Amino acid sequence: MENNKKNLKDLYLDFFASKGHKIIPSAPVVPENDPSVLFNTAGMQPLIPYLMGESHPYGTRLVDYQKCIRTIDLDSVGDATHHTFFEMLGNWSLGDYFKEESISYSFEFLTKILNLPIERLAVTVYKGDESIPRDEVSAGIWKKLGIPEARIAYLGAEDNFWIAGDTGPCGGDTEIFYFRSNDPIPEVFDPDDSRWVEIWNNVFMEYYKDENGNVTELPKKNVDTGMGYERVVAVLEGVNDNYKTSIWKEVIKKIEDVSNLSYEGNEQSMRIIADHLRTAVFIASDYSMIKPSNTDQGYILRRLIRRAIRHAKKLNIDINSDWEQIIAKEIISKYTKYYKEIEENQSVALEVLNNEKIKFNKTLEKGLKEFEKVVASNISEIDAITAFKLYDTYGFPIELTTELALEKGIKVDEEGFKAKFKEHQEKSRAGSEQKFKGGLAGNSEVETKYHTATHLLNAALKVVVNKDVHQKGSNITSERMRFDFSCDHKLTDEEKFKTEALVNKWIQDGLDVIVTEMSKEEAIKSGAECMFVEKYPDIVTVYSIGEVSRELCGGPHVKNTSELGTFKIKKEEASSAGVRRIKAILE
Repeated sequence: MENNKKNLKDLYLDFFASKGHKIIPSAPVVPENDPSVLFNTAGMQPLIPYLMGESHPYGTRLVDYQKCIRTIDLDSVGDATHHTFFEMLGNWSLGDYFKEESISYSFEFLTKILNLPIERLAVTVYKGDESIPRDEVSAGIWKKLGIPEARIAYLGAEDNFWIAGDTGPCGGDTEIFYFRSNDPIPEVFDPDDSRWVEIWNNVFMEYYKDENGNVTELPKKNVDTGMGYERVVAVLEGVNDNYKTSIWKEVIKKIEDVSNLSYEGNEQSMRIIADHLRTAVFIASDYSMIKPSNTDQGYILRRLIRRAIRHAKKLNIDINSDWEQIIAKEIISKYTKYYKEIEENQSVALEVLNNEKIKFNKTLEKGLKEFEKVVASNISEIDAITAFKLYDTYGFPIELTTELALEKGIKVDEEGFKAKFKEHQEKSRAGSEQKFKGGLAGNSEVETKYHTATHLLNAALKVVVNKDVHQKGSNITSERMRFDFSCDHKLTDEEKFKTEALVNKWIQDGLDVIVTEMSKEEAIKSGAECMFVEKYPDIVTVYSIGEVSRELCGGPHVKNTSELGTFKIKKEEASSAGVRRIKAILE
């Protein structure tokens, strides 16, 4: 599919553009204004403000391909279908068309553009509950298009109902399945039969559920769809292993070259190296300039690179060679057409990979010394706590500990290790889910206030510190705001006092927050500031706060600064070279 005249991504955009959809650029993998997640995990996530009612500068019909990263099932990567980084094709209707057009567009794209045979398609729809009726409307549309009744399955909320959190916009969805097997196609569709692969999901946000569980119909209904790029390419190319598609072919070949081994028999390690280096390239190339660290996105980046290195060692790749550069360059070459930052920041990504490789090699050396200390005391077994410490602190996979122990005739409590590892996984997963919990409900009133306050802080720093101060990042929760900005020195007490006082003056002045839409070129000419101007579409939203601040932004914001309360700086510290960080609250 990659080498055909038209890539699936291009076919998808062209088709929906022909149906009146405006093409919007992919948002960065690190979300700017959603503190509930470390990464954009779905195509709809960057569109949350618009699904909640804000008007989009491009109108009511949108289409894109979105970079996504999911780490909840990181340990599943290594099989034939899981990826940490993936691309999601999506089209949206914001209060425009609804089920009839949405389903018809999906069907037309699959059968007329991709030429998938209708006899290999089946669908699920929502079976309803005590407050929401069975979705006979969607089922009726599918039947009209030629999907037989035996190929339509009615499923419950766990499969075919969508809501973000406990309250908010919600509704049933219809999922489209493809029969990926050479077996005779069953007449009756069984969603539990693994030969049927889900390829597309259309979510119909037609209800609102309040905190008391009451469900009412929304006056303005939205459609949110998603199609997994990697999965559909595998279907189109007739393979059951995603890593055998044209997306991965050249990357896997590079891994075979540097390891002098064949993919067959070494699938797990090669898949992990390919997947993790691709994800690492996208995180390191993002305009947010994430670097490996022990927290948040930096921790995930470090973990991915180190896991790739461990599997390279398993393949007997010379870790001190430039193996990761060779593979990463192949990955970069495949995506520069679609993502400008991959080309612009490739030297940054390659440097991140090399530096982390050097650091990790030193860590492994320390781990080997630690292992030697452990076994020097003539023990007969390495207990679970020690084995897990070697894994967690020194990056030693249990296989390496077991292998080294075996050479010395020592046992390892592998079952105990697995229990400790499972406990660690559950804690990590709970943390990830907590991060994800925001969803559509993430833009709370207090977070909206903090978001507006970041604009005032940015403007105040330009007045007090230096007009060349620029925002480098922000993170907002319901308890505080964190703001990173370019600055070559630690702020003095006087600078902090003046900055705080100026923000509070503007709050007391009761300045109106005005929203306007204009071309990006016009916005820049008008003096509007933004982080990473490259990622914004041609038509942008500009938020002006009185005469003091003018920024490109996606929202949400308060209507007037008097709503903000009192601004207080709690801490000012270094973030990275040439970047300072302020933590502040609103009282």
